[in-house]
Amino acid sequence: MFDGKVALEEFISHLSAERHFSNHTLSAYRNDINQFHEWLQQRPEILDWGGVARTDVQDYLLHLKGTDERAYAPATQARKVAAIKSFFHFLAADQQVAQDPTSDLVSPRVQKYWPKAITVQQVNALLEEASRQDSPEGIRDRAMLEVLYATGVRVSELVNLDVAHISMDGQFLRCLGKGRKERLVPVHDRALSAVKVYLADARPVLLRKQEENALFLNHRGQRLTRQGFWLILKAYSSAAKIDGITPHTLRHSFATHMLNGGTDLRKVQEWLGHSSISTTQIYTQLNTERLHEAYDSAHPRAKVAAQETVR
Repeated sequence: MFDGKVALEEFISHLSAERHFSNHTLSAYRNDINQFHEWLQQRPEILDWGGVARTDVQDYLLHLKGTDERAYAPATQARKVAAIKSFFHFLAADQQVAQDPTSDLVSPRVQKYWPKAITVQQVNALLEEASRQDSPEGIRDRAMLEVLYATGVRVSELVNLDVAHISMDGQFLRCLGKGRKERLVPVHDRALSAVKVYLADARPVLLRKQEENALFLNHRGQRLTRQGFWLILKAYSSAAKIDGITPHTLRHSFATHMLNGGTDLRKVQEWLGHSSISTTQIYTQLNTERLHEAYDSAHPRAKVAAQETVR
């Protein structure tokens, strides 16, 4: 049995200092590698990280695939393997292991992911549910949902906003995204109006300590968490009878609706904080898929062809 926690914490410190990963991502890396470390304890012949062979990693991958009852989803498998590969790459570069056992390891294939967006009508229904609440929390919720849909920021970026990060006069917010990269995102008048009402009528009621800088506060006067926002969103989506909404849904909807409205792809990439244009292009491909679906369901000849295929 070996203790590999020191090397793990060095790796986490490296990700934090050099790659500026968020606390959420750092926690995921730590948990994934800890799980691998615990599994390795079943192999007493392994005395340190340098003793881990390629076959050990392959066996662990088979363990993750498991049986139908306890198998991890392919996306989860891929994430865990990616964490382990990144960890051993760090150990090899730092000369803590003689060779990287994952250097030629193939990650599990993951089915292509299509982001889900809701319609403009559904967004309006969601915002309408929030606007019916005149409590401090309800006024806050309306402002949060308006800002999220107006800007397409990630939920982690939303809850990390400080009061100073939003400019009423300049009509933009300053956002710190992945890799601690800062970007400016426009905010339209309607969302800014909701924020102004929140700052004037609701935040002072929720505030407990004057030195608190967070823009969106919970009922204890502290910064709202991602988990707290998720519970809020679930309640409003249930009231609006919209199924399958996640905290990322309004971000996807923002991107889809902006591209549908004719916004330049590069602008949407900049606002979303994507490092690669190919990530943003997913939304263009998604729109193309839907256009084909709409075409096939509407064109008389296409419908006939589909019926003949079924027969």
